[in-house]
Amino acid sequence: MRTLLILLISIIALPMFSQDDQNNTYLHFQWVSVDNEQEWDYGATEKFWEKIHAERVKNGDLLGWDLWSLQPHGEDQNFQYLIVMVYDDPVKMLDGSAWGGLMDAARAAYPGKSDFDLTSKMRSSSKTRDLGVDAYLTLVAGTDGDFDMPVGTVSRINLMKVDQENAGDYVKAETEIFQPMHQTSVDAGRRGSWGLAAVMIPWGTDVYANYYTFDMYENYAQMFSEYDGGDGPDEETQKKMNEALELRELKWGLMGTLIRKVRKE
Repeated sequence: MRTLLILLISIIALPMFSQDDQNNTYLHFQWVSVDNEQEWDYGATEKFWEKIHAERVKNGDLLGWDLWSLQPHGEDQNFQYLIVMVYDDPVKMLDGSAWGGLMDAARAAYPGKSDFDLTSKMRSSSKTRDLGVDAYLTLVAGTDGDFDMPVGTVSRINLMKVDQENAGDYVKAETEIFQPMHQTSVDAGRRGSWGLAAVMIPWGTDVYANYYTFDMYENYAQMFSEYDGGDGPDEETQKKMNEALELRELKWGLMGTLIRKVRKE
């Protein structure tokens, strides 16, 4: 299975890069639909799961777990929340082994509850949310810096569709044209970070998006002030940017606010 995963990554995410902290980061995205009448109960559901995921991080099953509230947030706009689970191993992410110690983690998180109560609570989670769409990604590139994405971080999430024959040129454009510009903003304190991820699963001509980019900011104020009064790109850079934009289709863009987060202490 590991050989298959490496093959998938090499096909879908070429070219890869040498930064170990990026290449060894894998992301499981769960796009969550929550009806208006479910909102209160859903908040309690994720508060319950947060403590369990904290134990899973302690056990090494996960590197991290995040919950993002999405904007726009309308009931008819597909998804209201995004769950992100972070792994350092694609096999662990995909073969289910990371869930093997779930009950042990639940017992550690809630030592006063019986197995029956814990199981009942976990099963009832589906009544407060619909896990609508799964996607498995690998982080391809990102800016350097010490931004640790605290609760309250806002992210501009961009879903891109790139034809397979343009994948290499697209990644090259993101990393050689746009990434240095984003790094300049990070270094100047105008943004928190930027990242590029390739979708491992699903894939194919009918896939909705096969690359994501993430623009991270401390808050909305930082995001809206990033380019206030700044100089635009020179003519040559603008030409390269325009050519790069032709390589992909921006399928969907939305904002996320980080409302819960678990990392190893």
